[in-house]
Amino acid sequence: MRRSFALPAAALLLAVSAALTAPAAPALAADGDEGFTIKDPRITESSGLAASRLHPGVYWTHNDSDDGPYLYAVDSATGDTVARLTLTGIGTPRDVEAISIGPDNRIFVGDIGDNLGGTWPHVWIYELPEPKELRDQTVRATQYVVTYSDGARDAESLVVHPKTGRVYIVDKKEEGGHLYEGPAELSASGGNVFEPIAPVELWATDAAFSPDGRQLAVRGYFGGIHYAWDDARDGKIERKERLSVPLQGQGESVSYSADGSRLMYGSEGEQSPVEAREAPGGGGSGSASSSGASGSSGGGSQAGDEGSEGGAGSGDGLTIGAVAAVAVVCAVLFGLGRRRRRG
Repeated sequence: MRRSFALPAAALLLAVSAALTAPAAPALAADGDEGFTIKDPRITESSGLAASRLHPGVYWTHNDSDDGPYLYAVDSATGDTVARLTLTGIGTPRDVEAISIGPDNRIFVGDIGDNLGGTWPHVWIYELPEPKELRDQTVRATQYVVTYSDGARDAESLVVHPKTGRVYIVDKKEEGGHLYEGPAELSASGGNVFEPIAPVELWATDAAFSPDGRQLAVRGYFGGIHYAWDDARDGKIERKERLSVPLQGQGESVSYSADGSRLMYGSEGEQSPVEAREAPGGGGSGSASSSGASGSSGGGSQAGDEGSEGGAGSGDGLTIGAVAAVAVVCAVLFGLGRRRRRG
């Protein structure tokens, strides 16, 4: 998908400053929880990420566009693809940007990107059952036609509440967008109009519910926001704190681990890394189904409040942080330049 990268210089400087002043990351339990790299050469634009509850340690992902009706199951212990699903019963995917898992292990895929900057008359959501056996196979999906009550728009974030099954979308705007709520039940035979219910102060590239449905994480390229959900009563979500989002060349995805203890951040590109940060407040470990339990991948700094004390690390820690920050900024600028050339 073509994207505008007129990013304010201030945002990049703030991100570098955060990297320079952040304290050393605490070590997490060493049970393979150091993140992972997506090794499959077919996955070059991983744009969505969802932790499987049915298959602990597995994450579902997909390419952005120009790939086809495919989903990939990646084993976080090895980074290898353990299954590729081919979706049938749908049209030709246009700009797939997000994936989420709802109650009863139902997978929802958001074909919600808009290459024309918000002019498609409609976008699509696909729903399918998560296979009980991980192998390459064909799965029939249901296709839903989606519009917005206030007009067409670009979006890259789709979340399904793990308790109610209701679907939400966050649109993508540099100045900040809105959380849109879908109907209580999606209709495959008619239209599905999504209504704005709350502002989201971020140029959002993905979002994720905690397993218990009480937390909502929204990420962007250089930051993220943690919201308390509380079932979004009266159309309100409570902003809690900033998220510790790693700087990535093209930060496109986020998922809670299946146990809710971590937030997993993914990026586009070949051999793309998935990095972990501790989820604020533990993330909630309530499972939306009886299948699956633990999650995978982790390792990283604890998410911090925007106004919390940064702490002063050792001199060596700051030196390492400075070198890392310079390297990451170079990678980001290279990534953005590459996207412009491809656009």
